[in-house]
Amino acid sequence: MSRQVVVATALGLDPARDRGRLEAAAEALGGRLEERAGHGRLHLDRPLPRERLEAAGRELGLDLNPLPEGFDPRRVALLLSDMDSTLVAAETIDEIADLAGLKPQVAAITEAAMRGELDFAEALRRRVALLRGLEAEALERVWAEGRLPLSPGAEALIAGLRPRGIRSAVVSGGFDYFTARLARLLGLDAHRANRLGMREGRLTGELEGPVVDARAKAAFLEELCDRWGLRPEQVVAVGDGANDLPMLRRAGLAVAWRAKPVLREAAPVRLDRSGLDAILAFIEP
Repeated sequence: MSRQVVVATALGLDPARDRGRLEAAAEALGGRLEERAGHGRLHLDRPLPRERLEAAGRELGLDLNPLPEGFDPRRVALLLSDMDSTLVAAETIDEIADLAGLKPQVAAITEAAMRGELDFAEALRRRVALLRGLEAEALERVWAEGRLPLSPGAEALIAGLRPRGIRSAVVSGGFDYFTARLARLLGLDAHRANRLGMREGRLTGELEGPVVDARAKAAFLEELCDRWGLRPEQVVAVGDGANDLPMLRRAGLAVAWRAKPVLREAAPVRLDRSGLDAILAFIEP
């Protein structure tokens, strides 16, 4: 009979303090609790349907995710993350638009694109076109004013990768002005995003170079694997929207972070109540 290991995580979870919650999860699922640093593991005698794990998680305020079969945490060598609404708790273009008084118009297009209802490249060009004439200084204001706060657990996640010798990178359908700064802030090894056109200190309303869309995100994963001599199964990929799906499908471990339905349904690991550092629980041997 096949067995199943379920990883139990939550924002701020302390196995000692929250032992009762973890024991309740083990009892609800008919498993044995193993306490780990920052999370619990539930050892089940047989696999349970995803729906049952989700129901128990909702009741107990936990994310309950099975360890994917065939995934070897000892081989993980790269974490590749989306930026907007993943590493940072905001959509960068929405924050730029807010300074221009255009946030409602741009946000509506952003949400439709992330739900998979609009072609991403076309939607991005439409949003960028609305920013034509905006002073380039607005980009620095977005960063300096703290409009792009890190998501819970982002710093702890990247810090936890370093002792394991795991590289980290960010790829975004947003803009390289911000991925470059985020990479410096967190100490990421690589970044890629779209480049905003500028002329005489103002945004042109156009992009320079090809659009970083869903296909380009997946290609960046392959590029990094080639650069560092890795295989895709050694990559953990995390995102929140439809344009992250091809990237996640190529990775050894795909994580949906507080994700839109189209991505959430496709990802084997779903984090709705945990910090990003919960990913460390899955790469612990």
